Amino acid sequence: MNLKGKKYYFLGIGGIGMSALAQYLFELGNSVMGYDKTPSPITSQLIELGISVVFDSSVESIPEEYCQKDIQIVFTPAVPENHPQLIFFKNQGNHLIKRAQLLGQITKNTTVFAIAGTHGKTTTASILTHLFAHLKLEFTAFLGGIMNQYQSNIIQKGDTYSIVEADEYDRSFLQLFPDFACITALDADHLDVYGDFDTMKKAFSQFSKLVTQKVVVAKGIDLEGITYSEEGEASYGAKNIRPSEQGYYFDLVTPTFLYKDIFLKAIGRHNLSNAIGALAVLDSAGFSLEKALPALSTFEGIRRRMEVFSLGNKLVIDDYAHHPVEIKAVFKTVTEFYPNKKNMVVFQPHLFSRTQDFMEAFAQVLDPFDEIVLMDIYPAREEPIPGVSSEVLLDRLKNQNKRKINQNEFPSVVVNSPADLILILGAGDIGNQIQKLKNTA
Repeated sequence: MNLKGKKYYFLGIGGIGMSALAQYLFELGNSVMGYDKTPSPITSQLIELGISVVFDSSVESIPEEYCQKDIQIVFTPAVPENHPQLIFFKNQGNHLIKRAQLLGQITKNTTVFAIAGTHGKTTTASILTHLFAHLKLEFTAFLGGIMNQYQSNIIQKGDTYSIVEADEYDRSFLQLFPDFACITALDADHLDVYGDFDTMKKAFSQFSKLVTQKVVVAKGIDLEGITYSEEGEASYGAKNIRPSEQGYYFDLVTPTFLYKDIFLKAIGRHNLSNAIGALAVLDSAGFSLEKALPALSTFEGIRRRMEVFSLGNKLVIDDYAHHPVEIKAVFKTVTEFYPNKKNMVVFQPHLFSRTQDFMEAFAQVLDPFDEIVLMDIYPAREEPIPGVSSEVLLDRLKNQNKRKINQNEFPSVVVNSPADLILILGAGDIGNQIQKLKNTA
């Protein structure tokens, strides 16, 4: 597929995966613009680069030069089928391509390192990116989060290798051409797409069979591959783990060597696991672990992935956690690093279908926090489901120190909380809320 000399229109250009592709094509010299539902820090960044973005879904809002039949249309499953612009381009006969297909085409002729899994993709891919950069390899990384080191979700240092997140939603990862892969976790999710967990597991099996070189899998996942674990018996693992204020000291066990006194600048055992997964992939591809390991001490993390900062006299942890397993990992981190701090969690559920599928599980993992604040469900691509709401989830909580708030109450609830530690969790626009609060602090 020839990617140059074309005009591209992105439907949902503010999405984290879409924006990286839009920027990549724009920097190749193409004409690029797009639509998104609401302004965000990502759309602002695109506009600053020179990419036009419209926030009106009508066909009339598109400039005439982008309404032509030769415009390439990139879209995601998050865009509803009844979207006026999508309908217009379909009826006109424009070439339409899904985000995942475009990512596959862009990276097809490179050596692809694909990071899959229901949790941990972004952190693992970002750590691998940091290791690649430290080793001065020629690569481009397309990430599902903003790396603090670069303030970007696309890092371009050449085109020999590609680092990509292999997204399981809508079976997107089956559109990729992976040479090396890491599967970080496999838990039930996206049941609106898969129907049941067994069907989802089959899709992951299909993905692993696409890998031409080596597959690295977190221990406990029932797929063939080189195993890794944050602790316990696996081909790659950690021993002698010692938490410090900003991360962990540990010894890295590999099939051939023991590396002592490694420091990872990231809190949370799940992030230690992600780092070991990235190291296992790097080693399995034949790169030097010895040269790469010092880079772990300079990793600056990812926006909204266990991001810790101060707000007045409070400590705030902002995290993308939107699945019960992820929220449980956050609570485990809090009890390990901040056992004496009174905490409050503010959680914005993401998707009606996910909230419905895991209503009881969400109640169980939220109950242990000292105080629980819920916001309305972030719908993303979905219409409401009768009987599924944050109020229903609130009723399921046994912890009586709980309440539901609206978006307007968010700043005052965070600022006036008696808690020492505030947890901001969710994959919706709650991240924009805390960003606004940080900017005015």
